Amino acid sequence: MDALGGFQAPGVYVEEISLKSHTIQGVDTMTAAFAGPTLSGPVGTVPELLTSFAEFQAIYGDASEISFAGPHKTQNYVAFAARSFFDNGGRRLYIARVTAPDGVNTTPPTAADYARALSTLEGLGDVSVVAAPGGTITEASGIASVAPIHSVLIAHVSRQGAYQFAVLDPPPACSTSDVEALRAQANSNNAALYYPWITIPNPQTMPKPLASINVPPSGFICGIYARVDSQRGVWKAPANEPLIGAAGFERTLTSADIDLLNPLGVNCLRAFPGKGNLVWGARTTSSDPEWKYVNLRRYFLYLEHSIDQGTQWVVFEPNGDPLWATVRETVSNFLFNEWRSGALLGNKPEQAYFVKCDRTTMTQNDLDNGRLICLIGVAAVKPAEFVIFRIGQKTADTTNS
Repeated sequence: MDALGGFQAPGVYVEEISLKSHTIQGVDTMTAAFAGPTLSGPVGTVPELLTSFAEFQAIYGDASEISFAGPHKTQNYVAFAARSFFDNGGRRLYIARVTAPDGVNTTPPTAADYARALSTLEGLGDVSVVAAPGGTITEASGIASVAPIHSVLIAHVSRQGAYQFAVLDPPPACSTSDVEALRAQANSNNAALYYPWITIPNPQTMPKPLASINVPPSGFICGIYARVDSQRGVWKAPANEPLIGAAGFERTLTSADIDLLNPLGVNCLRAFPGKGNLVWGARTTSSDPEWKYVNLRRYFLYLEHSIDQGTQWVVFEPNGDPLWATVRETVSNFLFNEWRSGALLGNKPEQAYFVKCDRTTMTQNDLDNGRLICLIGVAAVKPAEFVIFRIGQKTADTTNS
């Protein structure tokens, strides 16, 4: 081959080239996964994607009570959560069925059982939110039995490259002091705790059903996450949103309760006359004030995951100025679209974000060791959690007439 690329005889040669620039597509944030016992379904295998409650019933059974060996019998909280998820706007759901090591519902399923079930989700790259509505089914009651399952759930979503967020449920009949203690044991940027349990009409008709039952809130909340992400964007706080299908709450919270719990990072569910049953909180369980809000943390997970997936082509490319310029352009174009959609602050793009990938972000040692380092900063929108109108009495005078 010569310097002309293999052309030997004079003439006109037509070649196809790609003029398409590298782009970053925003990843899906509306796919959830639930872990817990069900009436039936596969165990220990990668679960099948569900897009409706009818599909859940076909694989995992209906919402009938689950019987364990001995006297143990409980409501089918995973089934209720799946139905609430789809009713509230959820579209895509995986179920990690939890059983005892023998593969059957012999006893109410432990933290180790949950860890084993959650491991089946590790190969799924589209899961954004994970919950364990069945994690309240334990032989013991109270926070001592729920906290270990929370720890397993948080560890699962916090894995390197997982880009996931956990929705935590309190145990049933939980007092404000109990949920305060439970929150103190869960310190994570990637989780949020909701309280209290939600009252729903009992869908079961036999035998002699209760008119209503109480269920964990995570199914509703994950559906609301999906609904808000779809209608507004992952950067919008999933709060001041209706809980579709909720008839009330296991406990009615007072303003004093909310004044206590909200600063601690417990997201309260509340009934408002004329407005219905609403989510009235959007805080994570993090002690780091930088990651105080659910939407802010989930938005950064979305950004990180999107940039990760959209820049895989960079690996093994020649690490020099042309590559750095392409990386800067690719990431900047993605963030420009985010700013234009309302996700970032600033009247101009340069106020909303910056992207640096050059000799100021990499040393010669970095280059010698094959490292490309890109520094990205974004001014993300935070929720207006406290809306304050200051009103004073104005005295009329002639200067303003």
